Order: sequence, then structure tokens, then C-alpha cells
Amino acid sequence: MPPRATDARRAAVLGKPIAHSLSPVLHRAAYDELGLADWSYGRFEVDEAGLPGFVAGLGPEWAGLSLTMPLKRAVIPLLDGISETAASVDAVNTVVFTEDGRRLGDNTDIPGMVAALREHGIEQVESAAVLGAGATASSALAALARICTGEVVAYVRSAARAAEMREWGERLDVEVRTADWADAAEALRAPLVVATTPAGTTDALAAAVPERPTTLFDVLYDPWPTELAARWSMFGGAVVSGLDLLVHQAVLQVEQMTGRTPAPLDAMRRAGEKALAER
Repeated sequence: MPPRATDARRAAVLGKPIAHSLSPVLHRAAYDELGLADWSYGRFEVDEAGLPGFVAGLGPEWAGLSLTMPLKRAVIPLLDGISETAASVDAVNTVVFTEDGRRLGDNTDIPGMVAALREHGIEQVESAAVLGAGATASSALAALARICTGEVVAYVRSAARAAEMREWGERLDVEVRTADWADAAEALRAPLVVATTPAGTTDALAAAVPERPTTLFDVLYDPWPTELAARWSMFGGAVVSGLDLLVHQAVLQVEQMTGRTPAPLDAMRRAGEKALAER
């Protein structure tokens, strides 16, 4: 049964660094819309060493946690169980505390990516390109496993990263071919391009955007737009932003932590956009 609006509950986002996180803005906007006046959502800077003690010290008023780097894998041994989605990429970004005291982990990044693409009309693609090979790239592969019917080409900087992406492909049942980052401009002609790299990494690719670009999913949201996303839009291509991803994964977190569905997507997006505009 969903919590009553008068039940005082707590949730928070953990990570290091954490000051930049928009999660408090999104979750608090959801609480306002849902009438959960006594719910609060905080932000705590916690590293891997401090995570076990932090979790152990949480009281019964806690409903859940959002996790960002570097805690998505470190939290797994502290949980009573994780979802198949989280297990598929060895990463948990959501912890829900149940009434019977269990700690359950999930990954809302993957369905969040799928939902963000669907919102922009992308239900299925024949092939895709992934720029980068970090933790977000593995989540992108897991999302593509749900919507891509053919090959995914991952553009990476080292043989070790290439091997990792091929291994993730085998694990997720995605046909992955790797290519050198020096040839990343070729990626921009794919039906769907997913950029998972840190800020500034893809700036040099902006000049290579084709005259008729397809869809770019750039997981960054601050600074926004990236040079690649701006150029892509200028040429008429569709752009899915990191804020789209952040909002959709947060919607799923709110629903799991509060038991209220649907979470207020539009209100959460407006709050995120406002917060980014004020930075």
C-alpha cells in the first residue's frame, strides 16, 4: 500500500562528487506534485569506504536511495537482492527499503534510456553507434539490447576498452563491433548515436556532423548543449539529452520509493530545466 501523504519519510542521493546532482530538485518536485508534504530528499557526499557505515546507520524512516558514481557497484554487497536489470550490468542506482526491512537494488538508468528514446519516437533501430566505453556505455548497451535489431559499433580509445565492450556485448546479447576513437566521425552516420563520454570529449566531432543527421542521445546535461548536440540540432537532427535520461530514470525511482504511479514527469522536467537555467 502506498505511503500516506502524512507519513514522514526520507530519501537521498549519494555519491562523490555530489554537489552538482539535480536529483534533489527532481524528487522534491515530484513530492510537491504528489502531495507528499512530509517527505524529504537530501544529498550526501559518500565514497566507497564510507558507504557501508552510511547504509547501516539509516533508520526506519528511510524509503530509498539514489546512487551515482562511484557507488553503483560498491552498494551491491550491502543489499538483500537486486533486479535482473541491475544484475545485467553489475550496477545499482536505486535502493528501496521495504516495510519488512529488506534493501532491494535496481537500475533505472537502462529503462530510463529506453523511455527517453521512446519519448522522441525511437522505438527500434537497425543499428547504432556508442561513443565511449565506461560505465554509462555498458548501460547504453543494455538499453540498446531492447531496441536495436542489428550491430552496435563502439568507438573506444584502447584495446582494453574494446575488449570490455565486446565482453559486455556477449553478456547482454548485443552484436558489438569495436572501432578506434580516431575514426569516431564515422559514428555520426549511424541511425542512432549514443555519446557517453565526459564533457568536452566529443567537441572535436561537431564539425563532422552530416548534413542530414539522424538521432543523437548525448548523456550529458551540464553544460548543455554540448558542441556536438548544438551542431546536430542546427542541422535538423533529433537530440535526446542527459536531462531527458535523468528525468526518466528519476520518475522510475520516485514510483518505486513512494509507491505512487505515475510520477509527475512534466513537473520534474520543468524543475530540472529551471535549475539548470539558474546555474
